Amino acid sequence: MTRIRFTPRKNPEFIRELREKVKSYFEENKISTYGNSGIYIKSALMSVLYFLPFLAMLSGAISNVWIILTCWIIMGIGMAGMGMVLMHDANHGTWSRYSWLNNLLGRSLYLFGGFPTTWKQQHNIQHHGFTNIEGQDEDIKSVGLLRFSPHQPLKKIHRFQHYYAWLFYGLMTISWISIKDFKQIIRYKKEKVNLNTKKSYDRLMFDLIVSKILYYGIFLILPLVLVPIAWYWTLLFFLIMHFVSGFLLTIIFQTAHVMPDSAYPLPDEKGTVDNNWAIHQLSTTSNFSPNGRIFSWLIGGLNYQVEHHLFPNISHVHYRKISRLVKNTAQKYELPYHSQPSFVRAVWEHGKMLRMLGKGGTV
Repeated sequence: MTRIRFTPRKNPEFIRELREKVKSYFEENKISTYGNSGIYIKSALMSVLYFLPFLAMLSGAISNVWIILTCWIIMGIGMAGMGMVLMHDANHGTWSRYSWLNNLLGRSLYLFGGFPTTWKQQHNIQHHGFTNIEGQDEDIKSVGLLRFSPHQPLKKIHRFQHYYAWLFYGLMTISWISIKDFKQIIRYKKEKVNLNTKKSYDRLMFDLIVSKILYYGIFLILPLVLVPIAWYWTLLFFLIMHFVSGFLLTIIFQTAHVMPDSAYPLPDEKGTVDNNWAIHQLSTTSNFSPNGRIFSWLIGGLNYQVEHHLFPNISHVHYRKISRLVKNTAQKYELPYHSQPSFVRAVWEHGKMLRMLGKGGTV
């Protein structure tokens, strides 16, 4: 993987001033940058949505197919919710002030069939470090039928991607539980990425295999044995749960970066991006629904993606308040601050961007 560098001396005043303002905000209000009671309540709620329907089904007390399907759908919503309000903050080290607790809760990804080690590499390092840079940010990596960057090969099928992309979005967590983690760990080994200083790649592969066996054993085999319906319904509903979760997670994250006003800069031949890292985040990231307080509460503050990318070391419960500081400072320096008025508008604009990319459009 090519080593990418930003030019930190280019327009450094913006992030320097913004960091001072944000630091003063926390000091003056005498609050911690970590999660508070709000994140504890949200995490508990989403955990209940995920585990309570599952335990109810395993009890054997429910035999109606439609009620069981509803339970799996609620689990899908709970899975997405836990991912956004608990797992995400924990793996960024912001859910709690205690690192051991963040590490423990970050492992909740195992409960969804994912693998925290590869997730952190893809999300924390590659996505946050090199947002929308082709060949670096795996969140915009082409999967053949989908084109998320103007620098990716254009195929005839892409002209229809704004119609069929939504179906593929629902396959995201199904990819997690099947082949994605295996493919990533093999590729990272070839690229000599240091995923874990204490574990070899062979040990990580062993851990990955064991985690998948345990996940399937608990969340698929047990329902197949204990839930009193035909096996094919259980298998179908298991996949529907993942489709619901994958769809919700994908549309939340894709509407933050694959947008008509998103930049897709390329490094020069030396691997240098001609921009300050912080300004790069402003140009590649978009907020949505800034006034939707209940919606923001439910999705873990991920409608404030600009703030999250500039301050991934601050819990999402503070993003609404510091967003005013970020927006005002960006405007002061005449820098972009992308934001859509609602989530519906963000999804619409994302669809327009898919159509542009599918026709060979560039930004």
